[in-house]
Amino acid sequence: MKLIIASNNAHKLEEIRAILGDHFGEILSMREAGIEHETVEDGETFLQNAEKKAREIAELSGCCALADDSGLCVDALDGAPGVFSARFAGVHGDDEANNALLLKKLEHAEDRSAHFTCAMALVWPDGRELTAEGYIYGVIAEEKAGTNGFGYDPLFYLPERGCTTAQLAPEEKNAISHRGNALRELVRKLEADPAQTEKPRNA
Repeated sequence: MKLIIASNNAHKLEEIRAILGDHFGEILSMREAGIEHETVEDGETFLQNAEKKAREIAELSGCCALADDSGLCVDALDGAPGVFSARFAGVHGDDEANNALLLKKLEHAEDRSAHFTCAMALVWPDGRELTAEGYIYGVIAEEKAGTNGFGYDPLFYLPERGCTTAQLAPEEKNAISHRGNALRELVRKLEADPAQTEKPRNA
């Protein structure tokens, strides 16, 4: 069975292949599958965005599709930046501006607890779906540290490890990351009962 990943991110594809490789005969990025498409991510939750992306790619390709949406949720900011994590400061993907704005908003905050969330949706062409979410918890540091990772990784501090996620080696981060946890939960559900998949809630 062929699986199309609603992404062209090479690192993400490598992680997904490592965890889901035993369940699909072939796992391809959108580019590898010859698909050029951009989903308008207008959902109010990570899961809504993931489901929308996966449904569109499944419909376009006629194959199983997997999509994820993830971001940072800060307790003192009532869960922000949330689904707006990549464009928190106004420009999509401007990590420097996003981190600077986050530090500014937390300048006088006593509670700096936060977590990363990843929602995943696996959609079959016939409309069946399986979803999962994964998390990683930490606090927002007062200054950046580390050069690995991307996004808010240099500010996301893990007290139990004494470092930010940007200071972890890639394999260490993948072992505890919100995306890795979501993938492992998806596999657990898939292996527990493949028949538990359901039709979309808005069908």
